Amino acid sequence: MLRMLVRGAAGGALATVALTAVSLAGDQAWLMRDRPSGRVTPGPLPRRRARPTESLTHFGFGVASGAVLCALSRGRAGLPLGVGYALAAWAASQRGWVPRIGILPPDTRDDSSRTAVLAAGHVVYGMVLVATVNHLARP
Repeated sequence: MLRMLVRGAAGGALATVALTAVSLAGDQAWLMRDRPSGRVTPGPLPRRRARPTESLTHFGFGVASGAVLCALSRGRAGLPLGVGYALAAWAASQRGWVPRIGILPPDTRDDSSRTAVLAAGHVVYGMVLVATVNHLARP
């Protein structure tokens, strides 16, 4: 069980970096007015210098989410499960706690280009997470 959680955490770490890269690319392409992670917990490479605790929180959430998926899937997840899991986490945040605490409007009322970038980033997160977990599970 511990090995499975470590694989999930490693996958979550790599997937968080990939998600952040997609967000940064969207930001550089002027597709997002501002990154919500700059208001919640800035990613590893924010435009402004983030406080270390903010970057660690963002990274930690991605790592923990990877470990949870790995535990739920018993160490082997298919691509549809990984992408669905990541999109479910995104939708729950964008339609749940994020608008409730006033960070952003729900994705249904937000800027469509930012919504698309964030959704794409979570698809990439799910793909990288599953690929990493499955690769590390090989004998």
